[in-house]
Amino acid sequence: MNKEALKRLIDTAAGRRPADLVLKNAQIIDVYQAEIMTGDIALVDGLIAGIGADYEGIKTVDLAGKFVAPGFIDAHIHVESAYVTPEEFGRLLVPHGTTTVLADPHEIVNVLGLAGLDYMVAAAKKTALDIRYNMPSCVPATNMENSGAVITAADMLASFEEKTVTGLAEFMNFPGVIAADTAVLDKLLAAKKYGLQVDGHAPMVTGKALNAYIAAGIKNDHECSTVAELKDRIARGMYVLLREGTVTQNLRTLLKGVTDTNYQRCVLVADDLQAKDILAKGHLDNSIRICIEEGITPIRAIQMATINAAQCCQLSDRGAIAPGLRGDLVIFSDLQAPVIEATYIKGERVAENNTYLPEVKRVATKTVQSSVHIAKFKKEQLQLRLTSDRARAIEVIPQEALTNEAIVTVKRADNGEFVYQPTEDVVKLAVIERHKNTGNVFVGLLKDYGLKKGAIGISIAHDSHNLIVAGTNDTDMEVAVKALKIQEGGVVLVEAGKVIGSMALPIAGLMSELTGEEVARQEEAINQLAHEKLGISPKVDPIMTLSFMSLAVIPNLKITDIGLVDVTKFEIVPISVQNNCLT
Repeated sequence: MNKEALKRLIDTAAGRRPADLVLKNAQIIDVYQAEIMTGDIALVDGLIAGIGADYEGIKTVDLAGKFVAPGFIDAHIHVESAYVTPEEFGRLLVPHGTTTVLADPHEIVNVLGLAGLDYMVAAAKKTALDIRYNMPSCVPATNMENSGAVITAADMLASFEEKTVTGLAEFMNFPGVIAADTAVLDKLLAAKKYGLQVDGHAPMVTGKALNAYIAAGIKNDHECSTVAELKDRIARGMYVLLREGTVTQNLRTLLKGVTDTNYQRCVLVADDLQAKDILAKGHLDNSIRICIEEGITPIRAIQMATINAAQCCQLSDRGAIAPGLRGDLVIFSDLQAPVIEATYIKGERVAENNTYLPEVKRVATKTVQSSVHIAKFKKEQLQLRLTSDRARAIEVIPQEALTNEAIVTVKRADNGEFVYQPTEDVVKLAVIERHKNTGNVFVGLLKDYGLKKGAIGISIAHDSHNLIVAGTNDTDMEVAVKALKIQEGGVVLVEAGKVIGSMALPIAGLMSELTGEEVARQEEAINQLAHEKLGISPKVDPIMTLSFMSLAVIPNLKITDIGLVDVTKFEIVPISVQNNCLT
């Protein structure tokens, strides 16, 4: 801010010059004191000049007693999980009152490296939503998979120096932090050198291991699934991010641990939220409504989406309605069940009545397409030969990225090959490396996904985003893999050798160039076919649940293109279980 702009701000606040805009007769939510003030809000040059007093403005809007809250801030989200571009993501979120997000682009960076980050940064400039990216900390997330890139501490420095990113994103390699791995320390120290915050990711970590993780300088965690975990982390100085996403829905559970004395360390986030759910339910506005349903007072719920998030993310210029802060505001009529009627970002009305007002402009995507490279793939690689009738299977936990390790009894052919049994909810699960054409394919077992016939294949496989396909037979699985290559990623459903449904995601195999509404319609059709034709359990989201089965940083058992991963031990384990004991 230069001297002239500062003088305008002060003169406007003092009433010596008219504001650019005055929102009159507002019920202003004071998130500092959990109170409501009646009066005006004066804005100039995108900033709040003054509140409460009777102000004059070049333009005035009479709110007639409607409530005004600070714009909502999501402290941890992945744009790519909505399956739309950043420009479209902004169009979807802003009408729901979201004005700032702290996004981790590790999905696209795992596929395309820092070129993927460059694309996301350029695209974010085309939306009114303030999308702030953190540098992906773990590309790849583990050394037990192949990704499209490897990002070292040295690779991060240019983005830190140029302030392309605002922090170091979720440190998923929690074993590396706890063990003080040299490469991990380099990344942590690089972030510290530039004064950047480091976000956390430490599911089921407790005791001395948790102390070590936090001592490294990691300030928050979005992977809490129990009240005990929430309290454990708050006691050690962390912010806990209460997540309500498409699949991972921990909010209602964790709210039971939110008290009058710890709520200031609690922040509402979405993490992974699909376009269809944004359109149907909303974003943080939906989380606020859930909080109120669960007995949290409305103002406290709003605090967890505004001032708490701003303080957690070190954003001193927003998160409240006060002189000198950004003019990021949301307007609604019903405090007990807020439905956003208008959103202002930097003093400009950018959404009204669920409609995004700015023209949507997009950057070119040609450089971030054509990312499926599987020339060496052969159907024979889908065979699964076991040395025992007992085997490890990844067991789905509905509404969680967490999984169980299940020991299942299977049927085998004479040569030891796994034979699918319609009476058992156990199917094949294969990961096919798609970045460097290594030819890597690993096949395991999936339990309680509900697949009864055919196959489903996707190019969204957290975090390295290789191809992942679940199926009852090799022929349908092969068709799914080859169809994904043809459409350059996305989702494919196969029955009796034929593709019965698909959704193309040509941008890095993760995102579509279509609108959120078009993507949502495609996804709804996919889900309906998956449930009705293939028999996938109605308790699980067919796409996102499958995408988490390769997430080798979330306990307990996961699969990559290299092998079956015991995440609690952070090591590869065999599928076959010998001599009635686990080895």
